[in-house]
Amino acid sequence: MAYDYDALYAAQQNALGEPTCDFASFFETYGHANSRVLDVGCGQGRDALFIARLGHRVVGVDLSAHGIADLTKAAAAENLDIEGIVADITEFAPHGVFDVLLIDRTLHMLDAADQSAVLETLIGHVAPHGWLLIADENSNLPRFHAVLEGAKQDWRITRSGKGYLFAQSG
Repeated sequence: MAYDYDALYAAQQNALGEPTCDFASFFETYGHANSRVLDVGCGQGRDALFIARLGHRVVGVDLSAHGIADLTKAAAAENLDIEGIVADITEFAPHGVFDVLLIDRTLHMLDAADQSAVLETLIGHVAPHGWLLIADENSNLPRFHAVLEGAKQDWRITRSGKGYLFAQSG
């Protein structure tokens, strides 16, 4: 991890601000209830908390113990269905399948080989007709496209550009 997010989270509540607008818009029009969502690189939960408040079950994964502690404390205070896991995403293997896989500005912190390997592992846990939502550097989007093209399941890309890749599994 190039930046010490754990120190940031230890020093400041809600350090990264409000949920990512594009993800919030997606979930506001998603049209499914009680979905299982995996938020990779969730930090203190700016996206996870918003999603759980809409009635979804969220698993948040982050390398930062302080971020996960803040997430789980906030979730408990609001009685939200969120599980927080402290893990290095290069070694993390999710349990079960998810209706939505959300990766908000996390993959760019890895080298190219790890980006592809992590994404390949994670998309294998997306349910049929489930969604992949990525916010990342524009320069990484072609690599993510290549991972989807080589995946066992089919993917239909619904948005690609300006730092976002949204795709639905077939």
